[in-house]
Amino acid sequence: MKVPEFRDVLVAHKQIRPYLARTPLHSYPAINDLVGTAVYIKHENYQPVGAFKIRGGVNLISQLSPEERARGVIAASTGNHGQSIAFAARLFGVKSRIVVPARANPGKVAAIQGMGADVIFHGATFDEARLHCEELAQQQGYRYIHSGDEPLLIAGVATEVLEMLEDQPGLQVIIVPIGGGSGAAGACIVARAANPAIRVVGVQAEASPAAYESWRHKRLVEAPNHTFAEGLATGTAFALPQTILRENLKDFVLLTEEEILRAMVWMVERAHTLAEAAGAAPLAAAYRLRNELKGRKVGLICSGGNTSLEHLRRALDAMKEKE
Repeated sequence: MKVPEFRDVLVAHKQIRPYLARTPLHSYPAINDLVGTAVYIKHENYQPVGAFKIRGGVNLISQLSPEERARGVIAASTGNHGQSIAFAARLFGVKSRIVVPARANPGKVAAIQGMGADVIFHGATFDEARLHCEELAQQQGYRYIHSGDEPLLIAGVATEVLEMLEDQPGLQVIIVPIGGGSGAAGACIVARAANPAIRVVGVQAEASPAAYESWRHKRLVEAPNHTFAEGLATGTAFALPQTILRENLKDFVLLTEEEILRAMVWMVERAHTLAEAAGAAPLAAAYRLRNELKGRKVGLICSGGNTSLEHLRRALDAMKEKE
């Protein structure tokens, strides 16, 4: 499997430009005060599907062969990857099918269906849905789009960091959430090409640490998968992102569920933005690392805003309990 290079990111940037507007990079005084340094938030929650993965979906679907387009595509997702593929497939006239866990975020499922994809419910977790998806792809001949092991997906999502460094070339630290790891892998590719001194920090939930354990042990590791944060929830690591992360990721932070919930509220209170759990996780990590980040320019990737009312209520209730 080809490891994407910086030139692939530049190609992806040209591919997606006609279809996706540039997302803003904003700094908020209240966030700066909280972390104790200059912080810039990349608002991927402003994307048409409310999440960063759409960059990879558009880049990949736009480059499918005629034969692949005729076969149609299938993907497994907890929501954001599925929305990305459904959006891009509709854009380019390709039939899509998305396999989701039985209790997937209902708002994300409705969005996937609204984009014309067939939604298939299977299993209790993402990993169970993924295995079923792979079986269907083999049986029916669909073009299976893995959520991490796709060079074109990684090159596409890497364009978010390319934009960040164009808008703020002085960024010294970039904090990115990790589920499968495509976003963090893309961040590493761009940061290495732009300035190897940039510290890319990955963030995952300690309740679902497969990517962290794989990075730490330098081999693919399965781990329990119990976090409420869909975008951070996977019980197995992905080979291609891990290949990139092992060589380039400078640090990795594991967060408690409480830290993630608190950061969701901070994003509303201090950045006036609705972030899903994975999108708020970088702020939680920045707060955890605040003493060592002082004096540095820090970029946080708000990877998505597709939270549920249930999760938002849980976050608000958690904060009330602490008061």
